[in-house]
Amino acid sequence: MDTLHNVASRKSVPVICLLTGATVWGLVWYPYRILEAQGMSGIEASILTYLIALVSAFCLWRKHLIGARLTPMLFAVGLAAGACNLGYVVATLLGEVTRVLLLFYLSPLWTVIFARIFLGERLSMNGGLIILVSLSGACVMLWHPEVGMPWPKSIAEWLGLMAGIFFSLSNVLIKKTSHLSIELKSMAVFTGVLFWSLLVWPFFPDYQWQLPATSWLMLVIVGLTLVATNAIVQYAISHTRAAQAIVVMLFELVVAAIASWLLAGETLGVREWIGGTLIICASLLSTRLQFGH
Repeated sequence: MDTLHNVASRKSVPVICLLTGATVWGLVWYPYRILEAQGMSGIEASILTYLIALVSAFCLWRKHLIGARLTPMLFAVGLAAGACNLGYVVATLLGEVTRVLLLFYLSPLWTVIFARIFLGERLSMNGGLIILVSLSGACVMLWHPEVGMPWPKSIAEWLGLMAGIFFSLSNVLIKKTSHLSIELKSMAVFTGVLFWSLLVWPFFPDYQWQLPATSWLMLVIVGLTLVATNAIVQYAISHTRAAQAIVVMLFELVVAAIASWLLAGETLGVREWIGGTLIICASLLSTRLQFGH
């Protein structure tokens, strides 16, 4: 009995880590909105929080990083995860949080595609059903009679969709680079966000901000939280099937929906509920994915 209990405990740890990460990502948009209200753009806030995360992580993990070999796949992880994280922050600042996240969690569709390309996993009948259900949900959410095509209607929705694509890509790449340490891949993620943030920063208008001491403290707390969250989520992804990880991370939708209702007064219409339900069903179906080589 003790052995069974220990096995169950070990299996529950990645799930708990994923739930923790989902909770953080379902709430992290709110500090960025507070900073934006004080005059700091999401790009600038991302630069500062991820710079804090990068420096803190280096101080914590420098012994694990000495002598580490940089590989093209590590750069790919950093670029994909960096685009995902920055796109998520900006999208949730510009649009309705829950609607952005519903588009973000079209992830099962992109995961099937990237798993075929990078992991050599063939699409099964279940995989085809997932694609169909995901696309159906997106079409219901995005359909506009006056436009006639189910496209995202705002830059925030496009960014949410893009962030979900890069989320799936980064998860698959993290699985593919399981031989690399979590510390090294976390550093790559932080560097990737800084790279994309600095790249697009000149194209955004200048902001004038005078932050109180509490906001600077909040920047530090967010940066340190990013270090812990990235580490535990990468650990969980490395010890969980990709399909199961996506399902557990759907808890982020629940957290974000409640938080956006309580903190931002946002609500969803009937079409968003129907489309979102289909997308969630697609993620639940992804637990039944069976791949072959």
